[in-house]
Amino acid sequence: MATTPQIKSTKPATSSTYTSPITKKSVNRADAALNRGNQTFLFDKRNYMWMGIGLLLILIGFALMSGGKSPDPHQFNYAEIYSFRRITLAPIVILIGFAVEAYAIMMKRTDYPSATADSTEKV
Repeated sequence: MATTPQIKSTKPATSSTYTSPITKKSVNRADAALNRGNQTFLFDKRNYMWMGIGLLLILIGFALMSGGKSPDPHQFNYAEIYSFRRITLAPIVILIGFAVEAYAIMMKRTDYPSATADSTEKV
């Protein structure tokens, strides 16, 4: 039965513990590598949903602002360029989209652990 060749690491051998220069705490490298699997995302599903809605509103606002191609390039169409849609509605939709983005970023996660005495214990 054929076996796959084992690749040898080219990294230099390091010690198995790491001491932080700031906190002066010593951490076992093997334990630190195992604990990386418990990382969580910064935002929740609801945050990303609201960010998508805000981005969609911003894109809709820019789409409302676009256009203005005239069939005759030598004639200026004042009513089309300075219409309510381009001068008033589109910027308002864009600003609402940015407000929704700010809300999505600032919204608290529902499953975020609160700071209690249990979470401040030393490991």
